[in-house]
Amino acid sequence: MNIHYLGHSAFEIITKGKKILIDPFLVCVPGYEPENIYDIFVTHAHNDHLGSAINISASSGAPITAVFELAKYCAKKGAKIIDMGLGSWRDYSWGRAVLVPAFHTSSTPDGQYGGSPCGIIFEIEGKTIYHAGDTALNSEMKMIGDVYHPDIAILPIGGKYTMDIEHAVIAAEWLQTAIVIPMHYNTFDAIKVDINEFTRQIREIGKVPAVIEIDGSFEG
Repeated sequence: MNIHYLGHSAFEIITKGKKILIDPFLVCVPGYEPENIYDIFVTHAHNDHLGSAINISASSGAPITAVFELAKYCAKKGAKIIDMGLGSWRDYSWGRAVLVPAFHTSSTPDGQYGGSPCGIIFEIEGKTIYHAGDTALNSEMKMIGDVYHPDIAILPIGGKYTMDIEHAVIAAEWLQTAIVIPMHYNTFDAIKVDINEFTRQIREIGKVPAVIEIDGSFEG
């Protein structure tokens, strides 16, 4: 399994030739061409997460999985959808996924209510990956650690709109994860951080900081 970082909170997970897109806001990789996309996941409706999801779905036929209100919005714009609520597994050809709570807000680019913001837990090739979406530190992360035992946690660290480094370190402990991939940082001035400080603090709690360069990959 390959986890390909597309910048900000966007990732492409490649498993057995199938590609899964998450939050495809692709300004950091302008040359990226979405090919062989099987599924698209969007954590919430803000433009820096919804990104190009609707256009990619409409052109490729890959469905967008999102919480009910956001999925219906995408369908009205021409996307194929899989609408879900929080808290139940759904099977896919490559594994399964469940939406879990995130503590944030959610509105579409034209100001409509986007439903509950979410994190996503994936089970792929025997590994559990938690993409937290945009979120504050919250006690649901203790539940996620106890119930889902993520092998890899992908956490926002940019602060201002989400967790900062200090809170992401606490989240990593609550999640009981071994590997932490940072996201949602350094895209804009408002969320600039010292990534070396993230690396230092994650190592101090005995976990692996997997910092992926934009357009780089991590083999999970």
